[in-house]
Amino acid sequence: MKPTETKAPLESLRTKVSYEETKHLLKRTMFGAKPDDVAYFQKRSIRKVLNELLADEPAPAPPVNNYNEPKFTDDEILPGETWVNSINYDGMNNFRRKNSFKAWWLGLMLNQSRTLREKMVVFWHNHFATETNMVDNALMCYRHNALLRKHALGNFREMVKAVTKDPAMLKYLNGTANNKKAPDENYGRELQELFTMGKGPDSHYTESDVKAAAKILTGFRIDTVTYTSIFDPGRHDYSDKTFSEFYQNTTIKGRRGPEGEQELDELLNMLFAQQEVARFICRRLYRFFVYHQIDAETEQTIIAPLAETFRKNNYEIKPVLRELLSSRHFFDGNNHGAIIKSPIDYTVGLCREFGVVFPESSNYADVYGLWLLIQNQASAMQQNIGDPPDVAGWPAYYQEPLFDKIWVNSDTLPKRNVFSDGIVNGSLGRNNIKLSIDLIGFTKSLPNPSQPMALIEDAVRHLYMMELPDKDKQYIKGSILLSGMQDTMSDHYWTQAWENLTNDPNDTANKNSVLKKLKSLYKYLMNLPQYQLC
Repeated sequence: MKPTETKAPLESLRTKVSYEETKHLLKRTMFGAKPDDVAYFQKRSIRKVLNELLADEPAPAPPVNNYNEPKFTDDEILPGETWVNSINYDGMNNFRRKNSFKAWWLGLMLNQSRTLREKMVVFWHNHFATETNMVDNALMCYRHNALLRKHALGNFREMVKAVTKDPAMLKYLNGTANNKKAPDENYGRELQELFTMGKGPDSHYTESDVKAAAKILTGFRIDTVTYTSIFDPGRHDYSDKTFSEFYQNTTIKGRRGPEGEQELDELLNMLFAQQEVARFICRRLYRFFVYHQIDAETEQTIIAPLAETFRKNNYEIKPVLRELLSSRHFFDGNNHGAIIKSPIDYTVGLCREFGVVFPESSNYADVYGLWLLIQNQASAMQQNIGDPPDVAGWPAYYQEPLFDKIWVNSDTLPKRNVFSDGIVNGSLGRNNIKLSIDLIGFTKSLPNPSQPMALIEDAVRHLYMMELPDKDKQYIKGSILLSGMQDTMSDHYWTQAWENLTNDPNDTANKNSVLKKLKSLYKYLMNLPQYQLC
């Protein structure tokens, strides 16, 4: 548990970022802190670091047909070609394309650039939650993901408008069923409760506001030929809609015909005039990037000024992230290692930090299969990317008082250990291609691998956000690195074995002995509680 602290003011870090600060920043804003990424950013000014982390980048290449197999062949899309331009769907190809989409998304996380984009896509996916199993159309799922990626570091108001009309969201929250004869309140409710206002102490919208919003949103539906959204004036409620005192008794005048769509802009203008929108989103960002607990002091010294920045910049997301992630408060030592890794952070971060090698993208069948394997592992740990449990997203991001502690329990913790053990052993894979860590190569990358205590300390420094007690390091040295040797407290036995490996890599017996000890070392380190934190 993070100790009680005096919150640092929301002012920018004045010095160049240190090794530990760089590692902290990257573990929170990317999936794991790769050694070369840490080296790249270390000792730069925070301004230059964030300029790169917040940089725009082109949209990635879309997912491809990786799913042809003896029992099923996509007659329209050739192997290795993208299916996202196809509007022909049936039960067989839709199921496989949804898996292709999930594998592709996981692959983008594994191969992310040095930016926040992929982490922000997960943040917004949790915020504007949809489920592929309920949307049940791979093309709409892909387009929804592309929408989140396009707006991930853009303007929040524009994102809300785009999501409101997005076909996947229309399907997921019954927007397609919302019409003047039977207004459906589902999206009108979540637009306020989950997407903009939240349930904060100053959020006092009413049931009548939900009903009024639902009427404004009547008329949007999905074109079942193109899977795009359209506005159907004949389904729109063109009566005037009056809101509660919370919204200053605003009346949005009803419009007939195609102009009825303009009511959405007026609804958004009314919502975004409320200060609670900025506070709510800033709280969500704080809990995702910094810490789950927001006390009165944090609300006053961190959330309130962030929200003011958000409003002053017309709900642009980058200025808020820049202010938060460059602040002394973000880098405060009490915030290091204070969050339990999500299953996606755990699995993807492990692969990235240890440099696990996947096949080339040209080998699309195997690389997609291995990406999906990682996705399935995270799903077994209760984070099925693409399919959060409900419209509120994953409880670990909002459910008091446990928050991120929800990720680890008697079911998921052993699965984490099995996953890390499997990667170390090289037992996870498909088609005789195994995912594994180059344990000797990784160890050689550490500053002084020939000295057992230095090796342990450097590995801990790389993998953890906190120090390991001396007694634990002594135990690791004696019971793992020096196990089976004549004197389990004499460092030179390990030094000699390592130097022999370096000088004579063809000495199979010595190599196997060193490799066995390295396997035990990294399994042990990843099975400790410290490795669950970022």
